[in-house]
Amino acid sequence: MTKQTLYWLQGGACGGDSMSLLGIENPELPGLLNLLELELLWHPSLSSGDHARLLDELARGARPLDILVLEGSVIRGPGGSGMYDVLLGRPKKDLIAQLAQRARYVVAAGTCASFGGIGADGAIEATGVQFLKKRRGGFLGPDFRSAAGAPVINLPGCPCHGEVLASTLGLLARGSVPALNELQAPLEWYGLLVHQGCVRNEYHEYRVEERDFGDKGCLFFFLGCRGPLSYGPCNKLLWSRRSSKTRVGVPCFGCTDPTFPQPLPFFKTAAIADVPLELPAGVDRAHYLAYKGMAAAAAPQRLSARLTRV
Repeated sequence: MTKQTLYWLQGGACGGDSMSLLGIENPELPGLLNLLELELLWHPSLSSGDHARLLDELARGARPLDILVLEGSVIRGPGGSGMYDVLLGRPKKDLIAQLAQRARYVVAAGTCASFGGIGADGAIEATGVQFLKKRRGGFLGPDFRSAAGAPVINLPGCPCHGEVLASTLGLLARGSVPALNELQAPLEWYGLLVHQGCVRNEYHEYRVEERDFGDKGCLFFFLGCRGPLSYGPCNKLLWSRRSSKTRVGVPCFGCTDPTFPQPLPFFKTAAIADVPLELPAGVDRAHYLAYKGMAAAAAPQRLSARLTRV
């Protein structure tokens, strides 16, 4: 049986998504590729050989391309030329356009590839593969479909969780496209708020909040936590199978959000009269004010005292 092929291209990126994938366990990456019968044609951290010849064969269709993974934003600057980011003397944006037309599936790994990320507002003219922030279109255009008829599959995160990458590759290797939300991200991993599964949830419900770090209360009201606003797997799939930001007392940065990084301080909640400007998804402001006032007054003493439930 012929193995399916995987090509990984890194655009405007820090390499964090690659490092996340390299960190998966049980199986580790080589075992995963064997299990899925995937041939890794190229990865910038793992591969060597005649890259120019490989790209020529892929572009001409002389070698099949089943899964194209793009890490990092598509750099279009300066002036739409793409010459800020080149490979083998060619703008990577041109390679992306060619390879995307050949691939059965296209995956955007990480927030930069999905939505443009840190360079989306800058002179490098960065964009996501099929989105620019929340706007569908991006580099390939809103109507792009891969050879298998699928849109670009977005796996946001800074970085994307390695297990999310692994599970998505597993589905695609078997010819199955995961159910996607309106941002073209798999519902299995991006259909729930980071807030769901947070060990500080009860503190949040009773508005037992922290104004400084180091205690057990909620980080949303004053310390900039975006867990109630952002969709992602971080408290469903623990990092290194052990923890997450909120579990160790660090606010969620909202790194899966199309607008990441937000033009706000990471450790301060924008608020008026101690009421956050952005409320949890689906919450009405008037009801929120009434409910949270009563909840704070009704907070159990064990929560107010930051006592661990026995």
